[in-house]
Amino acid sequence: MTAHARLLRAGAVAILPALALHAAPVVSTFGPLRNRAMPRLAGRGRADHVALTFDDGPDPLSTPFFLRALDERRVRATFFLLGCQARRSPGLVREIAAAGHEVAIHGWQHRPLLLRGPRATHDDLARARDTVGELTGRLPRLFRPPYGVMSTAAHLTARRLGLTPVLWTCWGEDWTARATPDSVHRTVVRDLDGGGTVLLHDSDCTSAPGAWRSALGALPRLLDSCDRRGLAVGPLREHGI
Repeated sequence: MTAHARLLRAGAVAILPALALHAAPVVSTFGPLRNRAMPRLAGRGRADHVALTFDDGPDPLSTPFFLRALDERRVRATFFLLGCQARRSPGLVREIAAAGHEVAIHGWQHRPLLLRGPRATHDDLARARDTVGELTGRLPRLFRPPYGVMSTAAHLTARRLGLTPVLWTCWGEDWTARATPDSVHRTVVRDLDGGGTVLLHDSDCTSAPGAWRSALGALPRLLDSCDRRGLAVGPLREHGI
């Protein structure tokens, strides 16, 4: 083995522990494990309540439809906003907050935090937090990572910025081109129970074009299903998180 090869091997051996530490929180991406072992991160709350959450907005083409549908049912939700989307539609951010919904952040851009180091992670979350806080007059307190993938840097940054990470217990798989209102509703209620947190998307900025329509179409049926089970629906701030 040449001296150059030995140096490369030594460098790889030295960096592996740091990479393993950085990536360790990825285990929380596995839903069944997260729901059992990490209830707070999964969004487990009051047993008589379901937290309704939306990711990837605000989107001027789709979010207003969700606001209207929620208003008709007198339901409030938590919107995890992308900072870059919020900057493009500041009036819509204010409209979400004025309607009584909880505003949280989904990062600045929808990029995996696992591929970012501590400084880039901090800059991304801080920029999103400050932008949304400036638009609403209140700093957000909740954070959801893109793709639901946490890293050690994300956990440490969230703590420094006063943000609580929250994932979900069930989702509608509403981001695919094949999703329909029926499939979204069926997928959500399969894992839905009291104390759970539902993930839907009010924007297709990172999904198949028009995929948001499947979530919108499923929303009334989902609310009806919760009502039949005697479960209140609302934002995470009413969920005990």
